[in-house]
Amino acid sequence: MIVGLTGGIGSGKTTIAKMFHELGVSIYIADIEAKKLMHTSQEIKEELIAAFGEETYIDGELNRSYLSNIVFNQPEELKNINEIVHPRVGQHFKDWYAARSEEKYIIKEVAILFENDSYKHCDKIITVVAPLETRFERLLQRDQTTREAIQSRMNNQWSDAKKIALSDYIIHNEDLEKAKNQVAKIHQEISLMSQEI
Repeated sequence: MIVGLTGGIGSGKTTIAKMFHELGVSIYIADIEAKKLMHTSQEIKEELIAAFGEETYIDGELNRSYLSNIVFNQPEELKNINEIVHPRVGQHFKDWYAARSEEKYIIKEVAILFENDSYKHCDKIITVVAPLETRFERLLQRDQTTREAIQSRMNNQWSDAKKIALSDYIIHNEDLEKAKNQVAKIHQEISLMSQEI
């Protein structure tokens, strides 16, 4: 089974993914794999340079601040980046998943699971939610950014309500102990379910 894990920026998806990992579940974190591929795939490098110029890479390293600046000022360019990167990440995931066919289920963590339609390829979906102010605090601390920049990124994502409507499980990620209990319960349910399939 493929279980999609998503949530708005700052909701704590990665923390929840780690909790599942501690229970022995294999986790595919799409953002991390996408970043790796942007550094290692010659095809991606060439296409990004063709689309955004030589400054996209400095000494072979992805110039993230340059790309972030483009997306921040021209949000429509995010679509172009995604069209270059996402098909490669999709193929990479298929290969990764094929190598884990013996496992009861795996988790695919994707920030824009709904926005890019990849939720359609998941057997179950977990959405992580947290209060807006908590999310702002986490991101201000983590990214040394501004509320305006965070809000801009949030505006590019679906609302929690929209995600919840299409999800099988919701994890409220404010209190770590409570979140851990929710993870354990969901893990048990999905493990049982996967035995029946």
